Amino acid sequence: MLLTILQYSSFHTDTGFLLQKQDYLHNDTWRAAFYIHVFSSIFTLCAGFTQFSTVVLKQHAKLHKWIGRLYAYYVMLINFPAGMVMAIYANGELPSKIAFVILDCLWCWFTYRAVVAARAGDIRKHRRFMIRSYALTLSALSLRTWKIVFLHTTHLDSETIYMIDAWMGFVPNLLFAEWWIRKAGTAFSRRRKAQPTWKRVPDDKQ
Repeated sequence: MLLTILQYSSFHTDTGFLLQKQDYLHNDTWRAAFYIHVFSSIFTLCAGFTQFSTVVLKQHAKLHKWIGRLYAYYVMLINFPAGMVMAIYANGELPSKIAFVILDCLWCWFTYRAVVAARAGDIRKHRRFMIRSYALTLSALSLRTWKIVFLHTTHLDSETIYMIDAWMGFVPNLLFAEWWIRKAGTAFSRRRKAQPTWKRVPDDKQ
């Protein structure tokens, strides 16, 4: 992913994904949205190394909060508007555009709900929404992975692959996140039931 991003650091318009978007290069809004989206994505992806690290949570709580705030600002204030512009001009006609609009809206909404939960002190809800948010952040990787799979295993034309890939890039991620959240919730409930009532710790202390 880093190598993919670095190829755009020269700002040449004849490389990578830009080869497919020559008709939009004159559009300053689209071009700005593209570079913002590309260069900021590396931070949101790397944020997972600290935000889901048990070591960081236990030993460096301030770092966790600081990077968490940056992640939320990047998603809601920078990537959401940039992503919406990218979605409107997406390849693959209407099915792809709808997929990316939904992805962008859910990404922003889950991140917002995670922030609200954290401020309210509801750590369990905060964690659940951050899992959903980061699952959609990882669509940047899964989108490219599925594209490779489809190109090597099917004989579909590139536009059809792009339309399918637009949905496969984030729907499986979100389904896996929901499964993971439910699994973690079930395990937590079992531990609570097995624990004597007088030893139980309030949820906000877990």
